[in-house]
Amino acid sequence: MININGNLLKTDKASLEIQNRGYTYGDALFETIRVNSGKILFWEDHYFRLMASMRILRMQIPMQFTPEFLEKEILDLIKENNSIDSSVRVKLMVHRVTGGLYAPTSNEVEYFISISPLDFSFYTISEKQYEVTLFKDHYIAADLISTLKTNNKIVNVLAGIFAKENGFDNCLLMNSNKMIIEALNGNLFLVKENVIKTPPITDGCLKGVLRTQLLRILKELPDYQVEEASISPFELQKADELFITNVVKGIQPISKFRKKEYNTVVSKRLLGILNAKIRLGS
Repeated sequence: MININGNLLKTDKASLEIQNRGYTYGDALFETIRVNSGKILFWEDHYFRLMASMRILRMQIPMQFTPEFLEKEILDLIKENNSIDSSVRVKLMVHRVTGGLYAPTSNEVEYFISISPLDFSFYTISEKQYEVTLFKDHYIAADLISTLKTNNKIVNVLAGIFAKENGFDNCLLMNSNKMIIEALNGNLFLVKENVIKTPPITDGCLKGVLRTQLLRILKELPDYQVEEASISPFELQKADELFITNVVKGIQPISKFRKKEYNTVVSKRLLGILNAKIRLGS
């Protein structure tokens, strides 16, 4: 089942107009959300990121788009799919209504919600090797639009094809200033001794929800010095540890970049804290 503008439809019966603005112009935002046994993880962060992004893109926020309304829409769909006791990935897409060319005739929006199953209730770390490379064919602009979770992801798509064709598990993306900003599917953290760095939002990285959560956790850990600072490609081979974060996977350690291999000490520690936080519902 899928939810389109509040209507629950069988997936094979659901459809969008061919002139849908998300499809024709990339005029859409989305949130990828993890739900464990009917509990939406980090819902407040997701909701406020969506509202802020809609304002930046000058979308008209419907009066009914309260946290309670959207939460109910998500949970009702999960129940309808008999997945309330499972872990699922939720995609909430918001797009401007059809009409107009590059200048839309209206800033009103429509939405749809879909779900897919996940294998694990809590975050885990695989012991398999995870090798990454740099993607240098195209760059991401270091601006505000790049920080939003829009459906304009062609650089990510091309980098994903590059990784697959060349036998890598992921690619690290760079901005137009040749600074590392993120991976294909999440934010990047770099560990060197007791310093943990992640690229700043001003470099054009996605304002990830799990990135926000980990920065809050790290501020409470006196063992580490946290920096939101640009990361150059040269720093990657000097690091002790690299890991990628997103709300679905959690923390994905990088085991190898070129000839450099990394440990997983900090990523495993943070994963334990994150899972404890989820269990406590905080």
